[in-house]
Amino acid sequence: MNNVLIRIADAFAPYGDAIRAALLQTGIDDSSGDGSHDWSHLVRVWKLVKQISAHETAVDLEMLAIATLLHDCVQIEKSDPRRALASQLSADKARDVLKAIGWDTARIEATAHVIEAHSFSANIAPRSLEARILRDADRLDAIGAIGIARTFYVAGRMGSRLYDFDDPLARERRPDDTTFALDHFDVKLLKLADGMSTEGAQRIAQKRLAIMRQFVQDLADEITA
Repeated sequence: MNNVLIRIADAFAPYGDAIRAALLQTGIDDSSGDGSHDWSHLVRVWKLVKQISAHETAVDLEMLAIATLLHDCVQIEKSDPRRALASQLSADKARDVLKAIGWDTARIEATAHVIEAHSFSANIAPRSLEARILRDADRLDAIGAIGIARTFYVAGRMGSRLYDFDDPLARERRPDDTTFALDHFDVKLLKLADGMSTEGAQRIAQKRLAIMRQFVQDLADEITA
């Protein structure tokens, strides 16, 4: 195992042994080219998972560590029509990995559900506390300062414009976040806080929502007369 993977496993302490075993089975690396779903994203989501879990009881953190590691192990571009299947494909791959490292069937299926239910586009209702926690943590990483950075990074990869010249804030048109990055705030990001299902995530989301609203206001002040 190379030094990067060792560092990743260490970042998931105290579950480094399980993470190392899973990494050796996956063959996943950080070479997909998508800087919004790289190792750093996984570590940020894990940090959020721990913060949210601190307000809950009877949480299987080892399961969540593995689910966090593998939740994006099959990546499909946002512009791909198969995008909504990404979490289910990741769950299928996770089943193979967990079987190979000796997890029992019931725990494998529970972990697979945590993974498949995290996705916004898949629209699968979470049936366990762990599934709710990972979904909230993944969505939190899409908002706030890091969410702003990821939005414009992804827009650049997709070839989108920053904003509409004639109507930046979409006051007289339908928002179109496939064409204009700024529209993504109205279309999705500013609404994510409403869907947080855990107490810890709700508190974090409100702080991050304020950061985004201030950013949109500041940007509007700079680009409009």
